[in-house]
Amino acid sequence: MVHRAAKRRSFDELWEALLHVPEGKVGEIVDGEIVEVQRPDYPHIAATSDLGGLLCAWFRFGIGGPGGWVILDEPRISFGDELRVPDLAGWRRERFSAPRTGPLAVIPDWICEGLSPSTARSDRTEKLPLYARHGVRQVWLLDALVQTLEVYRLDAGRWVLVGSYGGDAKVRADPFDAVELDLALIWGPPQPPEP
Repeated sequence: MVHRAAKRRSFDELWEALLHVPEGKVGEIVDGEIVEVQRPDYPHIAATSDLGGLLCAWFRFGIGGPGGWVILDEPRISFGDELRVPDLAGWRRERFSAPRTGPLAVIPDWICEGLSPSTARSDRTEKLPLYARHGVRQVWLLDALVQTLEVYRLDAGRWVLVGSYGGDAKVRADPFDAVELDLALIWGPPQPPEP
């Protein structure tokens, strides 16, 4: 469920109000309002966490990969007057800058959104156009429930699907194509059926 505040406030006031978003929710600033989105369930969290861990090892720390990136989980990023919290975001190290307080202002080079039933519509219809308008170069959409990865590249202001992968495929996907990614590592071991 998305809750929108009724009163219009300044970005600074809204930023302060994010401190009061209840546990279990993610707060974003959209159209001058606080929007609260339910945190996703375990499969979504596990898949994006595992992907972030693999990419950080290879591309942030250079363990078995080239390094040169800053990759963060759920960073608060300012896109003009909006504040969004993608599941993962990455910047080439030479472009990254972080303030001591407040949202990140440097637009990421790459964003990954984990699709869940409560966020998939917003991720596709609100966030993708926003990311394109602000020049994010690549977006990945990760769906843990159906075990798919969609890789998009921004081309002349439009998203172009570069590849769609699933299951236990081994892929080299922009911008991290220097290392082969085994998708089976992201989905984790099969979960036992619920009693």
